[in-house]
Amino acid sequence: MASRLFLLRHAKAGWALPGMRDFDRPLDASGIADASATGMAMHACGYVPDLTLCSNAVRARQTLEGIAAHADIGRTLFLDSLYSEDAAGYLRIIRESGAAGSLLVIGHNPMLEDLAMAIAVEGDDHARANLQAGFPTSGLAAIGFEESLERAGLGEGYLEAFLMPAEFQG
Repeated sequence: MASRLFLLRHAKAGWALPGMRDFDRPLDASGIADASATGMAMHACGYVPDLTLCSNAVRARQTLEGIAAHADIGRTLFLDSLYSEDAAGYLRIIRESGAAGSLLVIGHNPMLEDLAMAIAVEGDDHARANLQAGFPTSGLAAIGFEESLERAGLGEGYLEAFLMPAEFQG
């Protein structure tokens, strides 16, 4: 594969306290553990992005911190737009950052699930079954492309793996 895209849904966050914006919700205890486990799984699988794009939402930033404690995440950019864009907006952002050979995007649902389903119509049977069952918090899709991510398009990715916390925490 010429390029690889990793799509990661932020880890599990607690409920918003009265007066708290959704954007500011922190990870709960299980989310903190899952973020750490995701980093260990990425390291074990040899998943090393050249560039990480992370939503500026507190739960996404905390997910990144948990992963970075165990895995190399490359250079990191924080984008408010990953909180508010739809799947088409995510794809535009990925294309704009596609000069990187591999890219990790830490974002939100339903955008990640919609995007993964739209770009990775082929792939490993087990991974596709997991993805089709839903994109849980801390879910990680590894999608390969024949060309640069600058040209990533609908139906052009191959779902290599779809990792879920229940699987990599054993």
